[in-house]
Amino acid sequence: MDYFDRHIKDKALSLLSKFPLLAITGPRQSGKTTFARRLKPDYTYVNLELPEARNFAKSDPLAFLRSYQNGVILDEVQWVPELFSYVQVLTDERNIPGEYILTGSQNFLLSNQITQSLAGRVAMLNLLPFSKAELKNHIQVQSWEALTVNGGYPRKYQFDIAPNDYYPNYIQTYIERDVRQILNVMDLGNFQKFLQLLAGRVGQIFNQSNFSNELGIDQKTVNAWLSVLETSFIAFRLPSYYRNFNKRILKSPKVYFYDTGVLCSLLGIKRAEDLNVHFARGPLFENLVILELLKKELNAGNIPSFYYWRDSNQNEVDLLKETDGQLTAIEIKSSETYHSDFLKGLKYFQKIAPESAAKLIYAGNLNHERDGIQISNFHNL
Repeated sequence: MDYFDRHIKDKALSLLSKFPLLAITGPRQSGKTTFARRLKPDYTYVNLELPEARNFAKSDPLAFLRSYQNGVILDEVQWVPELFSYVQVLTDERNIPGEYILTGSQNFLLSNQITQSLAGRVAMLNLLPFSKAELKNHIQVQSWEALTVNGGYPRKYQFDIAPNDYYPNYIQTYIERDVRQILNVMDLGNFQKFLQLLAGRVGQIFNQSNFSNELGIDQKTVNAWLSVLETSFIAFRLPSYYRNFNKRILKSPKVYFYDTGVLCSLLGIKRAEDLNVHFARGPLFENLVILELLKKELNAGNIPSFYYWRDSNQNEVDLLKETDGQLTAIEIKSSETYHSDFLKGLKYFQKIAPESAAKLIYAGNLNHERDGIQISNFHNL
C-alpha cells in the first residue's frame, strides 16, 4: 500500500522549527510511529515499549538522553515519565529546535507529565485515524455508510482487513488492555457492557445515574470508566454551550467516539447495508460528521471549541463551532431527502444569537444556500 499523506504534516514541520520538542498523541494504531518516521526519516528511532530501551531510560536517564540527541524519535514515551524532567534540563542547555519527537497513546500520562515538566518547550499535536480527506486520494469513498463501518485505522486499509475482523480484535487487544493497565478493572465483563451501552447511546445526553443503575456500579466508577476511554482516545464528551443565553438549558455532555469503525463494531454492525434500517443510523451519521470536522481542526494544529446546544423546550443544535469568538451552528441529518424543517433549530438559534452563522450538513446532494443558511452534502463536507 502507498503511504497515505497525513494532513497534519505541514503543522508538524512548522512546530518542529520553533520548539525543541514535538509531542504526538492519539489512539493506538492511529499511525503515530509511521507518521513520525516519515516526517523525519533521518532521526534516530527509539521504541520505549521495548524492555531494553525502557530499562536503560529508567535506570540512567541522563546517559540515555546523551546517547540519543540531535534528532530523536522517542516512541511510546509514556512508559518512562521520569525522562521528562531530564529532557527539560538538556533541551534548555542545548536550545536546539526540533531535537525530539515524542509519541504516546495514553493521553493523560503524556499530558500530565508535559504540563508539569515541559511547559513552553513542547508543541502538542493529536493524530487521529485517517480522515475522509486523507483517504480520498487513495480509495473511493462510495458512501458515508461505508466510511462509517470501515472507520479510519491505517492497518485496516494497509492489509485490506474486513471491519468485522479488524475491530473486534482492536477492541479486545487495545481498549481492554489499556483499561486493565490504567484502572485495574476487575469485572471486565461489566466494563464491556458499559462500552456497548455507551455505543447504543451515542449522541445522547450522558446520564451517569442511568449507567450506574443499569450496571450496578456507583457513579464515580461510571465517570472513571468514561475518563479512561477519553484518555485512550476511544470516546469524547461534547459539552453543552451555555454562555450568553438566559434561557434554561441542559448542561450535561453528549458522548461520541473517536472512530466510527469501533462504534459500529460495538453495535454489531458489520456491513454498510446494515445501516439502512439500524436504530442508530442518525446518531452514527452525526458522529461521523462531528469527527470529520474535529479531524480537520486537529490536523491544522487547532484546539477545537465544539459544543452542542439544547434548551428546556427541546430547541437544539447538533454542533456549535466557536472560532475566534464567532459561532457557527451546524445541524446534521442522515436523510438523503432535504426537508425545510431541518432548518427549524438553526433558525431558532439565529434569533437568540443573531451574529452566528448557520449550516446544514445532510446525506443528500444539495449544496447551496437557503434562507441565509448554507446547505452542504456530506461529500462536500
